[in-house]
Amino acid sequence: MPRKLAAGNWKMNGLRADLTQLETLAARHSDASVDILICPPATLISQCKDLLFDIGGQDCHTLMAGAHTGDISAKMLADAGASHVITGHSERRMDHGETDAIVAAKSQAAHAAGLVAVICIGETRDQREAGTTLDVIDSQLAGSVPDGAGAYNTVIAYEPVWAIGTGKVPTLDQIRQVHGHIRARMRARFDDAAEMRILYGGSVKASNAADIFAVPDVDGALVGGASLTADDFSPIITALEAS
Repeated sequence: MPRKLAAGNWKMNGLRADLTQLETLAARHSDASVDILICPPATLISQCKDLLFDIGGQDCHTLMAGAHTGDISAKMLADAGASHVITGHSERRMDHGETDAIVAAKSQAAHAAGLVAVICIGETRDQREAGTTLDVIDSQLAGSVPDGAGAYNTVIAYEPVWAIGTGKVPTLDQIRQVHGHIRARMRARFDDAAEMRILYGGSVKASNAADIFAVPDVDGALVGGASLTADDFSPIITALEAS
């Protein structure tokens, strides 16, 4: 069984004053039996690197350097102290028009820089209601996960777009179906797919975490708003440890 992972995505939130939340979290979980990953804004990565858990970026460019004002490369993230980077988050796909091909290229760049790529996939509400969820998942996995991916450098995060930040959560059967489908597709491509971690994301909180973590093939969570404070994120980590 892969070691479970609790990942927090701070998105465009967090100033230096908020680092006290991470210090509190580190103190509470200094002997955690699961892996903990925090993805703060890039401005805080270097200041987080000495904490007791992994630090990740929220995005990277497809190239390692060049004339791309405002972008950050995977190599820069690694140099700042990151070990992971999120690629293909639905907010990047929607706000910046990122395609599966771009997500795959960013994931390849992450691998080349020695980072673990946390590749996000998930359907919209319209796609869910149209009954095409698994077709969408198949297409995103095929197009976003590059050859050369494996358990050592890739995490898959299933985040139904309609559940992110809305308080709405798929049923446990829906989560089970999609996670099992992802595992099967990864097994068809990669020899170590049984060890590749598959996270669930989308309105995960203390009140529903234990039920979600009991679903087969859920190896942890990618958490948004509930990862911003130690009081909200700590119970989710504890629930994952107990699963």
